[in-house]
Amino acid sequence: MMRTVAATVRHEAAAARGVWWKRAFDVVLTLPALVVLSPVYAVVAIAVRVNLGSPVIFRQQRPGKDGRPFTLYKFRTMRDARDASGALLPDARRLTRLGALLRATSLDELPELINVVRGEMSLVGPRPLLMEYLPLYSAEQNRRHDVRPGVTGWAQVNGRNALTWREKFALDVEYVDRVSFALDLRILMLTVVSVVRSEGISHRGHVTMQPFRGGHGPDDA
Repeated sequence: MMRTVAATVRHEAAAARGVWWKRAFDVVLTLPALVVLSPVYAVVAIAVRVNLGSPVIFRQQRPGKDGRPFTLYKFRTMRDARDASGALLPDARRLTRLGALLRATSLDELPELINVVRGEMSLVGPRPLLMEYLPLYSAEQNRRHDVRPGVTGWAQVNGRNALTWREKFALDVEYVDRVSFALDLRILMLTVVSVVRSEGISHRGHVTMQPFRGGHGPDDA
């Protein structure tokens, strides 16, 4: 789908506004949150250490704004279990009960607030996916990288992993074109509701989300 002139104008105007308000909004909310949530960080870190061992924090390269890589931080939710050949076992066999609980409550995402403080992420934006997906995006889908990735986003409050990839990317691009202070506030409030209800944690037949294959899978197109 071709990007319309109106969408381009909206996005450029939003980008100009975002130069100041979005980053300020992130810092003003995130710094106090890190202090208030510090006891939660401590409890989760101890639980992960006791149940899964080290490392407590999962680190992985993800694409940020304009596709530039950064190191994403999350609490670890899976065992490092491998088969006889040394390959990692499927997610369903590595995800622990504690890990499933952390994902259901989104507590595993808390360390991403550090990424927000560092300026690598925003509180609201398209979720940062895998580096290996970058060559698979269409030009339209790649526009999700026109803004900083978010801890939560428009796709997350409209179905999360219950959506198909095509639906997710359409919502990500819609957010890029509509980004505003009011929309970010709305998404943050809806995120609280989604977490309380434990909505959209997994895609059908998967413990999280099936891999993106560039539109070649039954749920990708």
